[in-house]
Amino acid sequence: MRSVARVLDNLAVLRGRDFRLLLGGQAVSVLGDKMVAVALAFAVLEIGGSPSDVGLVLAAGVLPLVASVLIGGVVADRTSRRAVMVIADLVRVATQGTMAVLLLTGVAEVWTLALLAGVTGVATGFFSPATLGLLPAIVAPEQLQPANALRASAISAGEILGPVVAGVLVALVGAGWAIAVDALTFALSAVCLGLLRLPRHVATDAQPFLTDLREGWTAFRSRRWVWTVVAYFAVGNVVWSAWNVLGPVLADRELGGAGAWGVILGAVGVGALLGSLLATQVDPRRPLVFVAVADGVVAIPLACLAASPTVPLLVCGALLSGAGMTLAASVWESTLQRHIPHDALSRISSYDWFGSLVFAPVGLAIWAPIAALVGTSAALWVAFGIAAAASLALVSMPDVRRLPGTPGGDPSPGPGGDATPGPGGDATVGSGGSATPGSGRAGAPTPAVGSPPGRP
Repeated sequence: MRSVARVLDNLAVLRGRDFRLLLGGQAVSVLGDKMVAVALAFAVLEIGGSPSDVGLVLAAGVLPLVASVLIGGVVADRTSRRAVMVIADLVRVATQGTMAVLLLTGVAEVWTLALLAGVTGVATGFFSPATLGLLPAIVAPEQLQPANALRASAISAGEILGPVVAGVLVALVGAGWAIAVDALTFALSAVCLGLLRLPRHVATDAQPFLTDLREGWTAFRSRRWVWTVVAYFAVGNVVWSAWNVLGPVLADRELGGAGAWGVILGAVGVGALLGSLLATQVDPRRPLVFVAVADGVVAIPLACLAASPTVPLLVCGALLSGAGMTLAASVWESTLQRHIPHDALSRISSYDWFGSLVFAPVGLAIWAPIAALVGTSAALWVAFGIAAAASLALVSMPDVRRLPGTPGGDPSPGPGGDATPGPGGDATVGSGGSATPGSGRAGAPTPAVGSPPGRP
């Protein structure tokens, strides 16, 4: 009975209308994103592109994201986060819609897909930092962990359906239709965000852009536990790129094509759903140790793909990977939201995204040549070994082991302190303030290329 009561308490956050809207919008958007994770790779192959072209097009989506995410963090902290997200969604409606039209009319080329993926990446660079900062404006601090877990559950539903639907559409009518559906999901996400009832944003005295950016950097680097985990995510995203680039190629050659790859990515979504349900019940005393262990499971599919690329084995590995990824991401986001001051949250989130993804384009570009040099299986084993070593290195860090689940024991406090945010919307958000010491507590994708470690 006690466990049932706890579940009901954790589900109480669903009573909030604004949280339900945010939840629904993100779920439908992720449905489209996960369709594109399958469709874009096969779209490149459909128009005669090589495995290296697949990696380059995916990299073209990440590079502009990395270049714009720091700007997006500053803009989200000094303006309305909801407005930033709506505009980003509308831009992505246009880019994905154009991509779909080009594919459906048979005039798409590799460079046009890369260009449109790049513009989509810029929009995502503005959207992502704002997302993490918006949730504490909608739910109470004590509801952040179940809210993040339920958000991950809704996203996981899209992850389950998206790859399967995309695989069927690609096999039956081509990749263009899957990308057209993605454009529609961004439109629905914008509508949901527009219906949120938030207090009117009240701007504070504006500071120079570089001052805001520098204060965000000070708040980021002064917390060793933050940049240590971000460095781990950076390594993880480089090795995870082997899955994004080599997986579709092996599926096309040995597993039956897009349908099989869609089933495998759907298994990631099933695992993510299970992990998100578990995340509603966890409240680890040492959250970063939990993140390192749970996220380390993400490397399992790389070993499965290297050892024996069969659909049943990859489905099992993908299931475990999805569960670990979502558990880690939910706890990581709740930890940021609890320990980071609200007015610096989007900027620190932007440095999180920047650091996590800055080398991802390198990963997307190098794994096809590495596979050509040493063989696909050997390249995947190398990726798995690096991922496992990175997880062990993260657990060995003292700051990672010591950080408590609730504020008050930050091992490396610095400028920007830990200020207690409260629900109340964008009205409390302004520029500056990230270097002001305080006390108390407080803050990721989805990159369009797939789900990297630590990002649902």
